[in-house]
Amino acid sequence: MKKLLLSLALSLVSLSSFAQTTYEKAMSDKIAKIETSKTADEFHALSNDFVRIAEKEKGKWLPNYYAALAQIQKGRTLMREGKMDQLDAAADAAQKYVDLAMAADANNSEIYLLQKMIYSLKMVVNPMERYMTFGMKADEQLKKAESLNPQNPRVALIKAEDTYFTPAQYGGSQTKGIELFKVALEKYSSFKPKTALDPNWGKSEAEYFVSQAAGK
Repeated sequence: MKKLLLSLALSLVSLSSFAQTTYEKAMSDKIAKIETSKTADEFHALSNDFVRIAEKEKGKWLPNYYAALAQIQKGRTLMREGKMDQLDAAADAAQKYVDLAMAADANNSEIYLLQKMIYSLKMVVNPMERYMTFGMKADEQLKKAESLNPQNPRVALIKAEDTYFTPAQYGGSQTKGIELFKVALEKYSSFKPKTALDPNWGKSEAEYFVSQAAGK
């Protein structure tokens, strides 16, 4: 009887380890595509892949986090293409997954940063009309993300973006933005994700802007 119970216990441990490995493999394969996807359709498909993982992995914040991030990146791609009429839909989709991630981990700098990015997407649809609502909310979420983890390099990255693309009359400039991208790179150099699946994106963007400035 003892041998049977021991065998059963070992089988359960083995199954648990296999499930964990399967989850981590599925996640890591998709996470790698965050940096390599280029089109809105690719980001949309990637978001759906993370949603399918989230449906199997109840209570984990990371699958929904990445589902939201992929939708945000879809929105940012559409923005660069001038398809402003599609930004609200992408932001709304991302919001659904951020809400689920927040329910699983309510005090996470990374999740608040995504909330900031969602509000920014909503704001740029019509900055003149929406700044006092979504623009102000975006600023609040960025401050919250920074307060939860001042060393988060992605907070520094998004602050650098905001400054770089904000006209000088409103307090921004490319010069100030480049200095903040350098700050972000310093934070990336010392940043260590808690796990192999935790957010670690954005360094290549900071490197790009700094290298562009150096080449001028």
